[in-house]
Amino acid sequence: MTYVPMTGRHREESHRTATPLELFFDLCFVVAVAQAGRQLVHALAEGHVGTGITGYFFVFFGVWWAWMNFTWFASAYDVDDVPYRLATLVQISGVLIYSAGIPRAFNDNDWTIAVIGYLVMRLALTVQWLRAAAGEQGPGRRCALTYAIGLVLCQAGWTAMLAAPESSRKWLFLVLVMAELMVPVLAERGYQTQWHPHHIAERYGLFTIIVLGETISAGTVAVQSAIDEHEALGELLPIAAGGLLLAFAAWWIYFAVPAHYRLQSNRQAFSWGYGHYVILAAAAAIGAGVEVAIEQAVGKAHISDLAANLSVAVPAALFLAFVWLLHSRHFKRGAAQQLMLPLSALAILGCAWTGPQAVLWAGLVAAATVAVGVTLAHRARSGA
Repeated sequence: MTYVPMTGRHREESHRTATPLELFFDLCFVVAVAQAGRQLVHALAEGHVGTGITGYFFVFFGVWWAWMNFTWFASAYDVDDVPYRLATLVQISGVLIYSAGIPRAFNDNDWTIAVIGYLVMRLALTVQWLRAAAGEQGPGRRCALTYAIGLVLCQAGWTAMLAAPESSRKWLFLVLVMAELMVPVLAERGYQTQWHPHHIAERYGLFTIIVLGETISAGTVAVQSAIDEHEALGELLPIAAGGLLLAFAAWWIYFAVPAHYRLQSNRQAFSWGYGHYVILAAAAAIGAGVEVAIEQAVGKAHISDLAANLSVAVPAALFLAFVWLLHSRHFKRGAAQQLMLPLSALAILGCAWTGPQAVLWAGLVAAATVAVGVTLAHRARSGA
């Protein structure tokens, strides 16, 4: 495999699918997702709801943003030669370093290790953008250089944050998040990189599957641990069944419509891509919520039953609401189809007040949502 110039791929390229390297990249991100979820479980179970949610959204941003930047870059510029592969493997190494730093960042507001891992990821991506700039001309070169400069400036900001007083780090974090989000907006102003709509939709779908798989895994491990320690099978089975139904329904609902048809320009892509932060964070948080509900059922959590139920219902409702907002609503016909997901999200949220069986009821509502949605879609296709 030899070095080839890095230029933009064709948006209309046929048979554009995820590569083995991209799948490997996604798999390594599971470690970071699992770490963020584990810290969220501990915080919620101890009653530290505010700090737990804030910490979770902060550390998950680093996971999501690093993954998303690589994904869109690869969709436009993947040449799959030796330098490209090596740069991607360096990014994976940065992911693992970042994952190791998540507990300290979450619990102690110590971002040193996490930022080091983040810098490793971003340094490799900066090199990739500089390589793209060398292979492009005109607006494409300007775009790639803007990305590279933006990445360097943001990483300087993250490094400076480490030297700031601990009390100001959360505010500085938010400022740096806004700066990161603005880099693609500024870079692609007047020029659109050659990302592939079908490939992007597939990549997001695959990462959603991986996150949902982590949710199922976390719930399974929590059930097994609780049974081994407490033998409370009667209390745990409804929670396990409800959590499984939620994961199954989340998968079904997410893939019910062909999202790539909506991704035709940056105007749709930015809102769709950025909005997935909530979808992916919520999908991972469902598993954390199931763990909290299990700990509450066996008496290990220090929160109320309602708080434990909300730890499942809130992320599940957010997942449904944002899937509808970002792409499902554009493919629905008629009031019944349009209202299905928003009403189901509210119903799942209301399940938190149904007592010890709340997770099971939420799962049943999600399953009913799928069944009704399939029926309505079938009737619409048949003209009934």
